[in-house]
Amino acid sequence: MNTVIPPAAAGRRVFHGWWLVATFAITQTIGYGTLYYTFAVLLHPIAADLNASPAAVTGALTVAILVQAAVSVPVGRRLDRHGGRALMTAGAALGAGMLVAWSQATAVWHLYPVFAGLGVAMAMALYEPATAVLVSWFDAARRPKAILGMIVVAGFASTVFMPLAGLLTDRHGWRTTLLMLAALYGAIAVPLHLLVVRRPPEPAVAARRVTAAHRRDRRRAALRDRRFWWLAAAFVAHSAAMGTMTVHLVGFLTSRGHPATFAATIAGLLGILSVTGRLLLTAAGRRLRLHRIVAAIFALQAAAAFTLPAVASNRLGAILTVTAFGLGFGIASLATPQLLADRYGTTAYAGIAGVLAALVTLAKAAAPLAAAALLTAPGGYRTVLLAIGSASLLAGAGILARADTERPADTESPAHGTAVPVTAAGTAAATDVNDHNRMT
Repeated sequence: MNTVIPPAAAGRRVFHGWWLVATFAITQTIGYGTLYYTFAVLLHPIAADLNASPAAVTGALTVAILVQAAVSVPVGRRLDRHGGRALMTAGAALGAGMLVAWSQATAVWHLYPVFAGLGVAMAMALYEPATAVLVSWFDAARRPKAILGMIVVAGFASTVFMPLAGLLTDRHGWRTTLLMLAALYGAIAVPLHLLVVRRPPEPAVAARRVTAAHRRDRRRAALRDRRFWWLAAAFVAHSAAMGTMTVHLVGFLTSRGHPATFAATIAGLLGILSVTGRLLLTAAGRRLRLHRIVAAIFALQAAAAFTLPAVASNRLGAILTVTAFGLGFGIASLATPQLLADRYGTTAYAGIAGVLAALVTLAKAAAPLAAAALLTAPGGYRTVLLAIGSASLLAGAGILARADTERPADTESPAHGTAVPVTAAGTAAATDVNDHNRMT
C-alpha cells in the first residue's frame, strides 16, 4: 500500500516532520526528566517527610510502571485511529497535574493513586506515542535519523533534571520542587503537543481505505507472526538486563571495595554511552543489516556482564567493562521502531508497538525485584551478573532468530507505510480492492 504523495504535499510532510522531531526532543527531555528521573532524587526526602521507608515509597514507582504497561495497548490502538495530537496533549496535562497532586501527598498511601495517574500520563506522552507519530511521518530512509534526533537529545534528561531537582530540593524542599517542575512541563509540553502534533498529509483514497477493521487485521497478522514473538523475547530480555544493571551496578561496585562516588560516577556513564551507542548504530546501519548490528551489540553486553565479576576490583577493568555494556543502553529505543515498521508497515504500527511496549515495561518493573531476590542466592552479585549476561545472549538470539522469514501476507509494504502506487483513479480503486481482499 504505497501512495505516491504529490511533490508539494511531500515537501510539506518532510518539513513539518522535522518540526515534530524538534518538538519531541524538547517535550521528551522535560517529560522524562520531570515524570521519571526526578523520583530518584526525591525518594529519600519524601520518605523522611512522610515517615515511610524508601521501599514503601519506591512501590509507588512500581505501580506507575505497571499501569504504564497496562495502558500501552489501548493507547497504541487509539494512536492508530486518531493520531497523537489530542492524546499527547492530554497526557502532558495529566502528567503536570499528577506532579501537583504528588506535591500535596501527606501519607505514603497517597502516592499510589497519584503514581497510577503518572503511569497513564507516561503511556500517553512519552517515547512510545512520540515514536509512533514520527513513524507515521517519515519513510524508511528518513525514519532512523528522525527518531535518533529525538532520543539523542532526550537521552540527556537524567543529566539535566537530576542535578536540577537536587538543587531545587536543597533550596525549596521537595514539595515546591514538584510544583515548579509541574509548571515547567505543563507550560512547555501541553502547548507544543497541541500546536505541532498532527496527522501526516495523505491522499483521500488512503484515508478511506484505512479502516478500523484493516488495522485490526494487521495487528492480528503481526501477533500471529512468529517473528514478532522472537522480537518480543529479545527486547523483553534486553529490558530485563538493562533494568537490573541500572539498579544494581552501584551496589556491586561498592561491594568490590570501590568508593560510592566512584561507583556512582561509573554508573552515570551509562546515560552518556547510550547516546554513543545510538550514534554508532545509526552510522553502522548504513552499511550493515540492522538486526545483525543489534545482535552483535547484545553479544558484546553479554561478554561484558560475564567478565565484570573477574575484573571489577580493578578500576580500569570496571570502567572498560561498564563502557562495553553501556554501548547497548538505548539501542532498543532506536532499533525497535525500525524493525517493526520494516516488517509490518505503519498503518497499525502504534497498536503493534503497544503490545511490545507492555511486555517490555513489565520486564523493566519486575527484573530488578527478581535480581534482588537472586542476591540472597549463593554467589550474590556474581549470580545476578550471570543472569544479566544470559538475558543479553537471549536478546541477541531473539533478534537473529527467523530474521529472514517472509512477512505476513496481510501487512502492507513497509517502505512507505500506508501508501500504494496511485497513477490514476482506476488504478487506485483496483489497488484498494486488491489490498482489501489480500487482508481479509
